[in-house]
Amino acid sequence: MCLSTTKKPIRWNEAQADPIVYYGLVKHVEIIGEAVYKLTLDYRANHTEVNWGDIERMRHVLVHGYYKIRPQQLWETIVTDIPAL
Repeated sequence: MCLSTTKKPIRWNEAQADPIVYYGLVKHVEIIGEAVYKLTLDYRANHTEVNWGDIERMRHVLVHGYYKIRPQQLWETIVTDIPAL
């Protein structure tokens, strides 16, 4: 799989091998999580088709628990879950 929203598609092995790319991806997912963290409970309740809790939990791991990041799970989130949003 490749990340196709960039000018040059990025594959998992390339992203993992380049710390700047890898931590850039981490930061982007973190920003999405931060935006979700700031959503009102009312908005979340009216949009139950999105698993807000999973997004918020991933944000907490990325922000507070770098030692817990599972790179393959991060990549699956990027290529599978984010495009669905």
